[in-house]
Amino acid sequence: MKRKIVVAVTGASGAIYAKLLLDILQKLSDQIAEVGVVMSDNARQVWKLELDNEDYNNYPFTFYDKNDFMAPFASGSAKYDTMVIVPCSMGTLGRIAGGISNDLTTRAADVILKERRKLILVARDMPFNLIHIRNMETITQAGGIICPAVPSYYSKPKSVEEVAMTVVNRIVDLMGLENESYRWSEE
Repeated sequence: MKRKIVVAVTGASGAIYAKLLLDILQKLSDQIAEVGVVMSDNARQVWKLELDNEDYNNYPFTFYDKNDFMAPFASGSAKYDTMVIVPCSMGTLGRIAGGISNDLTTRAADVILKERRKLILVARDMPFNLIHIRNMETITQAGGIICPAVPSYYSKPKSVEEVAMTVVNRIVDLMGLENESYRWSEE
Protein backbone atom coordinates (compact mmCIF):
# COMPACT_ATOMS: atom_id res chain seq x y z
CA MET A 1 0.00 0.00 0.00
CA LYS A 2 1.35 3.41 -0.97
CA ARG A 3 1.61 5.99 1.80
CA LYS A 4 -0.16 9.34 2.10
CA ILE A 5 2.19 11.68 3.91
CA VAL A 6 2.02 15.18 5.35
CA VAL A 7 5.26 17.08 5.89
CA ALA A 8 5.03 20.26 7.93
CA VAL A 9 7.99 22.61 8.23
CA THR A 10 8.10 25.12 11.08
CA GLY A 11 10.46 28.03 11.62
CA ALA A 12 12.80 26.25 14.01
CA SER A 13 16.42 26.08 12.92
CA GLY A 14 17.14 22.94 10.91
CA ALA A 15 15.81 23.57 7.39
CA ILE A 16 18.43 21.08 6.18
CA TYR A 17 16.39 18.27 7.76
CA ALA A 18 13.26 19.30 5.86
CA LYS A 19 15.20 19.61 2.60
CA LEU A 20 16.85 16.21 2.93
CA LEU A 21 13.54 14.56 3.88
CA LEU A 22 11.79 16.07 0.85
CA ASP A 23 14.71 14.90 -1.32
CA ILE A 24 14.34 11.32 -0.05
CA LEU A 25 10.55 11.32 -0.40
CA GLN A 26 11.01 12.37 -4.01
CA LYS A 27 13.37 9.40 -4.55
CA LEU A 28 10.98 6.99 -2.80
CA SER A 29 7.97 8.01 -4.89
CA ASP A 30 7.23 4.37 -5.76
CA GLN A 31 6.21 3.86 -2.09
CA ILE A 32 4.16 7.04 -1.85
CA ALA A 33 0.70 7.91 -3.13
CA GLU A 34 0.76 11.54 -2.08
CA VAL A 35 2.83 14.11 -0.19
CA GLY A 36 1.22 17.28 1.12
CA VAL A 37 3.52 20.00 2.46
CA VAL A 38 2.77 22.89 4.81
CA MET A 39 5.36 25.55 5.57
CA SER A 40 5.02 28.40 8.02
CA ASP A 41 6.17 31.86 6.97
CA ASN A 42 9.06 31.53 9.41
CA ALA A 43 10.00 28.17 7.85
CA ARG A 44 10.42 29.84 4.47
CA GLN A 45 12.58 32.58 6.03
CA VAL A 46 14.75 30.11 7.93
CA TRP A 47 15.17 27.90 4.83
CA LYS A 48 16.38 30.92 2.86
CA LEU A 49 18.71 32.02 5.69
CA GLU A 50 20.21 28.59 6.44
CA LEU A 51 20.32 27.08 2.93
CA ASP A 52 20.75 30.26 0.85
CA ASN A 53 17.98 29.27 -1.56
CA GLU A 54 14.23 28.92 -2.00
CA ASP A 55 14.41 25.39 -3.45
CA TYR A 56 11.30 24.35 -1.51
CA ASN A 57 9.48 25.77 -4.57
CA ASN A 58 11.03 23.05 -6.77
CA TYR A 59 9.50 19.92 -5.23
CA PRO A 60 6.75 18.05 -7.11
CA PHE A 61 4.55 17.84 -4.02
CA THR A 62 1.31 19.67 -3.28
CA PHE A 63 1.93 22.68 -1.05
CA TYR A 64 -0.86 24.04 1.15
CA ASP A 65 -1.23 27.42 2.78
CA LYS A 66 -0.65 27.39 6.53
CA ASN A 67 -4.31 28.31 7.11
CA ASP A 68 -5.93 26.12 4.44
CA PHE A 69 -8.37 24.11 6.52
CA MET A 70 -9.82 22.72 3.27
CA ALA A 71 -6.61 20.73 2.72
CA PRO A 72 -7.49 17.01 2.57
CA PHE A 73 -5.44 16.09 5.66
CA ALA A 74 -7.42 18.58 7.78
CA SER A 75 -9.91 15.69 8.03
CA GLY A 76 -9.42 12.06 8.99
CA SER A 77 -11.56 10.95 6.06
CA ALA A 78 -8.67 11.70 3.65
CA LYS A 79 -6.74 8.83 5.27
CA TYR A 80 -3.29 10.37 5.39
CA ASP A 81 -1.38 7.80 7.41
CA THR A 82 1.81 9.65 8.39
CA MET A 83 2.73 13.18 9.38
CA VAL A 84 6.22 14.49 10.01
CA ILE A 85 6.87 17.94 11.43
CA VAL A 86 10.49 18.74 10.57
CA PRO A 87 11.93 20.75 12.16
CA CYS A 88 9.35 21.05 14.92
CA SER A 89 9.49 24.20 17.02
CA MET A 90 8.68 24.00 20.71
CA GLY A 91 5.77 26.40 20.11
CA THR A 92 4.22 24.03 17.57
CA LEU A 93 4.90 21.05 19.84
CA GLY A 94 3.25 22.87 22.75
CA ARG A 95 0.15 23.76 20.74
CA ILE A 96 -0.21 20.14 19.59
CA ALA A 97 0.20 18.91 23.18
CA GLY A 98 -2.47 21.38 24.28
CA GLY A 99 -4.89 20.37 21.53
CA ILE A 100 -4.79 23.85 19.97
CA SER A 101 -5.52 23.64 16.25
CA ASN A 102 -4.90 27.22 15.20
CA ASP A 103 -3.35 26.49 11.77
CA LEU A 104 -3.14 23.65 9.25
CA THR A 105 -0.06 22.10 10.86
CA THR A 106 -1.60 21.80 14.30
CA ARG A 107 -4.99 20.75 12.87
CA ALA A 108 -3.38 18.00 10.78
CA ALA A 109 -1.39 16.79 13.80
CA ASP A 110 -4.60 16.70 15.84
CA VAL A 111 -6.29 14.67 13.07
CA ILE A 112 -3.39 12.21 12.85
CA LEU A 113 -3.46 11.66 16.62
CA LYS A 114 -7.24 11.28 16.86
CA GLU A 115 -7.22 8.77 14.00
CA ARG A 116 -4.41 6.81 15.73
CA ARG A 117 -2.04 7.28 12.80
CA LYS A 118 1.69 8.06 12.84
CA LEU A 119 2.82 11.52 13.98
CA ILE A 120 6.58 12.17 14.09
CA LEU A 121 7.82 15.43 15.62
CA VAL A 122 11.47 16.23 14.87
CA ALA A 123 12.12 18.50 17.83
CA ARG A 124 14.83 21.04 17.06
CA ASP A 125 15.49 23.05 20.16
CA MET A 126 17.77 22.69 23.12
CA PRO A 127 18.15 22.63 25.96
CA PHE A 128 14.67 21.48 26.93
CA ASN A 129 12.86 23.06 29.83
CA LEU A 130 10.34 21.16 31.95
CA ILE A 131 7.42 22.53 29.90
CA HIS A 132 8.98 21.10 26.71
CA ILE A 133 9.55 17.74 28.38
CA ARG A 134 6.00 17.57 29.69
CA ASN A 135 4.61 18.51 26.28
CA MET A 136 6.70 15.73 24.73
CA GLU A 137 5.36 13.32 27.34
CA THR A 138 1.78 14.35 26.53
CA ILE A 139 2.30 13.81 22.80
CA THR A 140 4.01 10.47 23.42
CA GLN A 141 1.13 9.31 25.61
CA ALA A 142 -1.28 10.37 22.85
CA GLY A 143 0.58 8.14 20.37
CA GLY A 144 3.02 10.59 18.78
CA ILE A 145 6.73 9.96 18.31
CA ILE A 146 9.26 12.52 19.49
CA CYS A 147 12.34 12.24 17.29
CA PRO A 148 14.81 14.91 18.35
CA ALA A 149 17.20 16.05 15.64
CA VAL A 150 20.12 14.34 17.36
CA PRO A 151 22.59 12.94 14.81
CA SER A 152 24.64 9.78 15.16
CA TYR A 153 28.29 9.45 14.24
CA TYR A 154 29.05 5.73 13.94
CA SER A 155 28.62 5.93 10.16
CA LYS A 156 31.52 8.44 10.18
CA PRO A 157 29.75 11.28 8.35
CA LYS A 158 32.13 13.59 6.50
CA SER A 159 29.94 16.67 5.91
CA VAL A 160 27.17 18.63 7.56
CA GLU A 161 24.73 17.09 5.08
CA GLU A 162 25.89 13.55 5.96
CA VAL A 163 25.49 14.35 9.67
CA ALA A 164 21.94 15.63 9.04
CA MET A 165 21.19 12.51 6.95
CA THR A 166 21.71 10.34 10.04
CA VAL A 167 18.62 12.03 11.51
CA VAL A 168 16.65 11.97 8.25
CA ASN A 169 17.33 8.27 7.73
CA ARG A 170 15.87 7.59 11.18
CA ILE A 171 12.80 9.67 10.27
CA VAL A 172 12.34 7.63 7.08
CA ASP A 173 12.64 4.41 9.11
CA LEU A 174 10.05 5.67 11.59
CA MET A 175 7.74 6.49 8.67
CA GLY A 176 7.92 2.84 7.64
CA LEU A 177 9.47 3.48 4.24
CA GLU A 178 12.18 1.28 2.75
CA ASN A 179 15.42 3.20 2.25
CA GLU A 180 19.09 2.36 1.89
CA SER A 181 21.06 3.77 4.81
CA TYR A 182 23.76 2.89 7.30
CA ARG A 183 22.75 0.08 9.65
CA TRP A 184 24.56 -0.70 12.85
CA SER A 185 26.72 -3.85 12.61
CA GLU A 186 25.76 -4.49 8.99
CA GLU A 187 28.22 -4.47 6.10
